[in-house]
Amino acid sequence: MIKIKKYTFFIVTSICFLLVNTLYSQNYKNCDGVINVASNEIYSNPDNVIKIGKSIVKESGNNIDCKIKALKLICDAYTSKRNYEKALEYLNKANSLVKFSNNAMLKIIILNKAGIIYHQLKIYDKAIQYLDQAEQSIMEYPVKDSIHTDLGKNFIVRGFIYKEEFNCDIAIDFFNRGITELLKEKNKPSKSIMSIAKYNKGNCYILQSKSKLAIENFNQSYELAKSINAKSLQAFAIKGIAQVYTIEGNYTGAISKLNEALILSNEVEDLVLNQEIYKGLYENYLAISEWEKYKVYRSKYLNIQKSIKLSERESVSESIDLKKEELTEKLTKETSRIYFYLVISFLILLLIVFLCFIFIKKKRKEIDLIKSKINVLQVKKMN
Repeated sequence: MIKIKKYTFFIVTSICFLLVNTLYSQNYKNCDGVINVASNEIYSNPDNVIKIGKSIVKESGNNIDCKIKALKLICDAYTSKRNYEKALEYLNKANSLVKFSNNAMLKIIILNKAGIIYHQLKIYDKAIQYLDQAEQSIMEYPVKDSIHTDLGKNFIVRGFIYKEEFNCDIAIDFFNRGITELLKEKNKPSKSIMSIAKYNKGNCYILQSKSKLAIENFNQSYELAKSINAKSLQAFAIKGIAQVYTIEGNYTGAISKLNEALILSNEVEDLVLNQEIYKGLYENYLAISEWEKYKVYRSKYLNIQKSIKLSERESVSESIDLKKEELTEKLTKETSRIYFYLVISFLILLLIVFLCFIFIKKKRKEIDLIKSKINVLQVKKMN
């Protein structure tokens, strides 16, 4: 009877275990599915993505990987809104959880994202530091077919930095290497990242006075963005074409393109994009002597520039605070370690002193014993 009960208990426990595992894996799949769907709206509807991300974080319970992915999703959405202060906040929350995860790919994703944000904040040395860490983790990752997207992103972000820090020839090489890696992805390649890379290639070709190649890359960037309904990326590509028209002296054509970009931009509230569009509009209206419209867009440009500078200052301030915390933590650890070594050294010294004291005491006793023996012998001799 006891054996039957034990056997029944074992069966019930096993079934419960299997049910829990099934539910967990279903929740995990649901989490990935929801995040993948929401990711498609990062550029077209970032506010909705933030809501979805926060909801996933709340409902993820003990599923650490799901929580990290949701926090990274929120970070991406804030990044698309150019709100780097909030993006950093959620990235740091994700980063604080990575150590509790066994998912090496998540670590790579978070490191790459840190590199992206610090590049956007123009803190290039910090960006390269994170990109180097990410690249090292990518190279150590055992499943080589799974790293193409992340390696592609890594190369493309380096391209952004090298474009600003060095020259466009180096940048274009890294953009091409990044795109090549993305195209190796067996699943759907990341069209948004390729669109951004193509847009930046277009900007490089403008700097090199290669208008035809610039237009070609802006058009490719637009088509990629359109295929995923990424309105801000579409607007950037159109703005790039307008920039080429301005250089060529086609001011009315540039204004037409910029107004087209502005309609798309207004739907996503991208401050940096709006700033560049307003700048393009006031410069082109100035070129054709339309003073009233020049004043309107010049005023809009200056107002939005103030908002961006304020946002960037807050983000940099947050970054400095984080660095301060990091250094304080390091100092605390180093101080604790020094105190530990001092205490150990002091205890060892005490032990040595104590052992010396015991040794001296022992030797004194031996000497006293020898002295007493000598005295006894001397007394005997005298007798």
